[in-house]
Amino acid sequence: MDASFLHDFASSLTHVSQVVDYSQVLHWHLPLDLAQQFKDPDFVGDLTKTWNNFVKTGQVWAFLAGLVLGYLVKTFTSFG
Repeated sequence: MDASFLHDFASSLTHVSQVVDYSQVLHWHLPLDLAQQFKDPDFVGDLTKTWNNFVKTGQVWAFLAGLVLGYLVKTFTSFG
């Protein structure tokens, strides 16, 4: 590495540190009442909707085909 590369790299880091306001990056907080965010805990209903979408879009068949093909590739490429 030559000195000009290191000098350019150091100057770019200095520029980035001037652009980023670290006080805003480090200033985060949690909401005071987390329980109010979860008003509808219908986990079974959400799971049912997700599964139905998984089947309706055909992703379940792609998943099963991937499992079968992956198993076949593993079987034919392993030694012993």
